[in-house]
Amino acid sequence: MTIEVTLLGTGSPLPSPDRAGPSTLVRAGSNLFLFDAGRAVGLRLAASGVVAPMLSAVFLTHLHSDHITDLNDVVTSRWVMSPGPAPLPIVGPVGTAVVVDAILAMLGPDIGYRLAHHDDLTDGPQPVVTEVAGGVVFDEDGVRVIAAPTDHRPVEPTLGFRIEHEGTAVVIGGDGVPCAGLDELCAGADAYVQTVLREDLVRAVPFQRFLDTIDYHSTVQQAAQTAARAGVGTLVMTHPVPAPQPGTEGEWVALAAEHFGGTVVLGEDLTTVTV
Repeated sequence: MTIEVTLLGTGSPLPSPDRAGPSTLVRAGSNLFLFDAGRAVGLRLAASGVVAPMLSAVFLTHLHSDHITDLNDVVTSRWVMSPGPAPLPIVGPVGTAVVVDAILAMLGPDIGYRLAHHDDLTDGPQPVVTEVAGGVVFDEDGVRVIAAPTDHRPVEPTLGFRIEHEGTAVVIGGDGVPCAGLDELCAGADAYVQTVLREDLVRAVPFQRFLDTIDYHSTVQQAAQTAARAGVGTLVMTHPVPAPQPGTEGEWVALAAEHFGGTVVLGEDLTTVTV
């Protein structure tokens, strides 16, 4: 059976006209899962033929702003586009409930306006938050999602996710550096989606805040080594830092290929990989 992965947004915190914020859509069986909800996620969902009421669940790898900027849009769109009550399962690390409560507070005026205007709306949005540290976090309809801790310190806790469906497995690594939890998730996976960084290019920019990104993101080489060590079939590189200049994409793939013999994909927004 196949799992389809669509990179909805492959950008970084730096705004880009071509790359939305980090977010990934996974289709497994009858389920549609959203991993992270960065800038313009609603637009990219629409471009992939999906709207918020169709989502089975949202999973958050961590609470960095670029990964949750438009979670509020997902929450609101789920609410106003559904014909009836539509709880939205949100699974994330400890701290997720505080963030979601704050989103609902920020949306307070809007919620009041809509309840006053639409007689068929009797309740506000219904996000249902589950905070996890690891283990099986979804197990329905022949699809299982497993979480494990990753290393993106000083951002913690952070999570990676493994989606399994009828013998096929895909891993969403999120941000972070190689670690035991990531190795366990990736073991034998058909595809592994990982944020990557080009250390040589980052070091060419003399700005300490940018240089600080090196120590808590996987380099292209490290992501490739993780994929090789785990026996992954396809490495999907997303959220590249810095964004590749046009015509240089082959350099990124070649760097990974030095350490990994499988298929390497450097994703742009709406890149789809099916395994």
